[in-house]
Amino acid sequence: MSHDHGSGAPQQAKVLTVSDGVAHGVRDDASGRALVAHLTTAGFDVVDQRVTADGADLVAGVLREMADGFAGLIVSTGGTGFAPRDQTPEGTRAVIEREAPGLAEAMRLCSPLGRLSRGVVGIRGMAIIANTPGSTKGCVEQLDAVLDVIPHALRLLHDADTSH
Repeated sequence: MSHDHGSGAPQQAKVLTVSDGVAHGVRDDASGRALVAHLTTAGFDVVDQRVTADGADLVAGVLREMADGFAGLIVSTGGTGFAPRDQTPEGTRAVIEREAPGLAEAMRLCSPLGRLSRGVVGIRGMAIIANTPGSTKGCVEQLDAVLDVIPHALRLLHDADTSH
């Protein structure tokens, strides 16, 4: 699966795992690893990988740090469901400047369980932030649902010369 990045230089990506268990060292970060592997295979250069505990304020703080001065894709995994601690979408909404609902909708449509994801996709500065579920299968499936258009979206965002 090759993605045209225009300039030939790989586009950059960052991965954030949102999980109390992973943050406290009691759970394996399988989803974070799966996203890094998937992004790398798709031709992205993964330049940062972080972990935070659940909670809107924690997520917002880390996403701000990761997005500021960064031109690329940030994918989070975890915290998008119905449990009380699942507050990744709220944290994401606090930092994005504009939502990209079409991407979030496409991600939800990839499987029946996708409808239970409250994930948000949006723009902060030159970065696109996309929430995916905490399951290893779900995070890769949902990322895959939009990965084909992400290079084009990043080019538009970076105001590059793009043919429609």
